[in-house]
Formats: sequence, C-alpha cells, structure tokens
Amino acid sequence: MRMLHTMLRVGNLERSIKFYTEVLGMKILRQNDFPEGKFTLAFVGYGTESESTVLELTYNYGVESYDMGKAYGHIAIEVDDAYKACELVKNAGGKVMREAGPMLHGSTVIAFVQDPDGYNVEFIQAGTY
Repeated sequence: MRMLHTMLRVGNLERSIKFYTEVLGMKILRQNDFPEGKFTLAFVGYGTESESTVLELTYNYGVESYDMGKAYGHIAIEVDDAYKACELVKNAGGKVMREAGPMLHGSTVIAFVQDPDGYNVEFIQAGTY
C-alpha cells in the first residue's frame, strides 16, 4: 500500500492551481472536467503520481467557499530554507501565517503559509527535523 493523494475542495480552481504551481513550485499533472457530475479535478505535485503523493484540487461548480471545520490541520512540505520560502510566498502576494523559526518545543525550523482557500501549508526546513 502507499498514499496516493490528499484532496482539497477549492472555490476557484484557476486561483488554486496558480498558487500551488507558481507560488509553491508544484506542477500540474492532470486535469479532468466532469460536467455531468458538475465538478473538475486537478492533480498537482512535485513528482509523478506513480512515484510520489500528490494533491487533488476539487472544484464543485458554483461553490465558492467551504467551512474549514476544526478537524483538518495542514499540508506539510519540506523546503531547503524556510526563511527564503516565506519570502518567496510574500513576494508572490501570499499569506505567511507564522514566520520561519524553530518550533516552540524543539529545534525543527517551521513556518506556516495559507493557500487562497484558507488551507494551511507548513514548511519544514530540511535537515532540522
């Protein structure tokens, strides 16, 4: 067994694809529209679906936002330099929710940014965990 993907419901597919590809550097792997089901799926990631876990962005026609709830946490991405990654996000107009720095009870360097739909993305600096 292996993990294939995580799915996020998004309110604007183009805006979300732009964030994950242009700001976070993922590639769009495939996109399929299902008009009879009134939804579109886009898969993005850093590697192929056959070799890595990817992110499925689901757009349901006519739904512009979702209640985040309290159970979901975040997506975690390893970065070479969390400080630089935060600067890149800010320069692209993105939101940094927690600046890069050591976690409260440890030495792992982390940061949190937010995607256009309000989902949190954690940056974890390579070599610090």
